[in-house]
Amino acid sequence: MVSELIVRLHPTQEYRVDLSRLDPMGNEEARRWLDDQFIALECEPLRASGKVLLADKVLVVAEAAGERLLSDEAWLQAYGRAAQAVLSKPVITVDVAAMAVTY
Repeated sequence: MVSELIVRLHPTQEYRVDLSRLDPMGNEEARRWLDDQFIALECEPLRASGKVLLADKVLVVAEAAGERLLSDEAWLQAYGRAAQAVLSKPVITVDVAAMAVTY
């Protein structure tokens, strides 16, 4: 079964993780990991209400991580495992340029 994360920073720059070969992350561990990254990277909520949906968190963490962290294989794999755990989808595309997460 295909299990993959794709992060597109720009139309010509993307990062891919084959999640099928990695151990899955538990949901609670994934939420904590994303929360920690959200705080460490000083992310801001996308919505004026301040509410942060899981898909929004996955998106803004990728945006804040940028090329510096996304090029770090260990960080990218942890991010991919966390995104898959909280979104429960086998194939996830995070398009930072378009500010969209698709499954």
